Amino acid sequence: MAVVNVKSEIAGNVWKILTKPGDKVEAEGDLMILESMKMEIPVQSPKAGVVKEIRVAEGEAIAEGQLVAIIDG
Repeated sequence: MAVVNVKSEIAGNVWKILTKPGDKVEAEGDLMILESMKMEIPVQSPKAGVVKEIRVAEGEAIAEGQLVAIIDG
């Protein structure tokens, strides 16, 4: 299985984490929701697999390109 690093496409705050390590996700399934400029933007899995790690916490400010999750697919 290939490990996939999921990075944030925007800078913002982690509003809600929807998955936890061990959860199965589909390709383009929502992992978490970021809040930026009063908008909610989902972070999606680039491929189907199992969530290996979540690297951020709810309420945390993150930068564009920051590693937010690792998927084992």
